[in-house]
Amino acid sequence: MSANIGVCYVDEAGHEDAQALAQRLNLPLLDHYDLRDEQYSQLLICEAGSRRLQQTGRKAPGPVLADFVSGAVAHRRKFGGGKGQMIAKAVGIKGSIRPQVTDVTAGLGRDSFVLATLGCEVQMVERSPIIHALLESGLQQALCDPEVADIAARMQLVNADSIDWLAEQLTANHRPQVIYVDPMFPHTEKSALVKKEMRAFRDIVGDDQDSAALLERALNLAEYRVVVKRPRKAPAIEGQTPSYQLNGKSSRYDIYTLKSLS
Repeated sequence: MSANIGVCYVDEAGHEDAQALAQRLNLPLLDHYDLRDEQYSQLLICEAGSRRLQQTGRKAPGPVLADFVSGAVAHRRKFGGGKGQMIAKAVGIKGSIRPQVTDVTAGLGRDSFVLATLGCEVQMVERSPIIHALLESGLQQALCDPEVADIAARMQLVNADSIDWLAEQLTANHRPQVIYVDPMFPHTEKSALVKKEMRAFRDIVGDDQDSAALLERALNLAEYRVVVKRPRKAPAIEGQTPSYQLNGKSSRYDIYTLKSLS
């Protein structure tokens, strides 16, 4: 964890959460904070029922959080195209088939939520304890919201390094039907002004330098297929050649088929 992070709170309920979180993550608990103060590069802010990650500094972007209830995620749930979405085709949703999906690069869980919305049971694996804390909060909020509680109930969360976790599943012969991989793509100077989520993530976990090892392990474990999300013009991950690709405007899916889902 490269970022200098402090844990703080807004209200009394947030105070209790912040105390427990600071202890769990071995981070300093701050009784007072100022977003303009750059003593800490990021703040994990706890408020009643929510957690958010906020970069500090005068020109810092807004907070990053896992939200499965409102905003863009809610709009996509209602108007996103259902089974016609490219991600649905990529993981093999068709007819009555709803594969069990393990998302080994969960991030803020947006793709996992889309798949759960479409009826898939989804296991989210996130290795960053900070991002996991955001996911944990977002999932709890969703479970308490009557509109999305049934969707959130199809989502399980694990805090682990995916490569190690996949090795444990292989040893135990627990084979996910579909493994979904969306690694952090190394940025260049031309793409320095990336979205605020990516700026926050890179500060915490850096780029995914072990994507080839993760793909190899996923291919050894998945029962039916591995799906890798990539920027549209990015090269495929080093190793096995994809069976086929689905291309969108800005991204694509590399599909590695191992066995038919039908």
